[in-house]
Amino acid sequence: MGNASSMLTQYDIEEVQQHCNHAFSQQEIVSLYERFCQLDRNNGGFISAEEFLSVPEFARLLRMVDGLNFKEFVAFLSAFSPHATLHQKIEFIFKVYDSDGNGKVTFTDMLDVLRDLTGTFISEKQREHSADLE
Repeated sequence: MGNASSMLTQYDIEEVQQHCNHAFSQQEIVSLYERFCQLDRNNGGFISAEEFLSVPEFARLLRMVDGLNFKEFVAFLSAFSPHATLHQKIEFIFKVYDSDGNGKVTFTDMLDVLRDLTGTFISEKQREHSADLE
């Protein structure tokens, strides 16, 4: 699995399945590997932040990671699998909103999310008012 141009072995597939708690079927892992190889433009077996950002939907999620190998890539995506438990999905969503990684979703974290969602369409003051839960 080190070289992105190499083929996955049955052992690799089973190892990845175990790593992500069997959230994906073997065929889904093969498909994910093909997508991983497309993103790994320099064929180094590792997706850089720049390569990961080439998928616009992952821009917000990138804050949670600093580069991924294939097993980490699949584990990261496992929260999106229909086989993932509700707890796994909730834990993942929490991590998305906990932008500073302190184990809490704070007012500042919510402002970060609102900045990402609204861009320049609303002012900082409007964002602060929207995030204020009192």
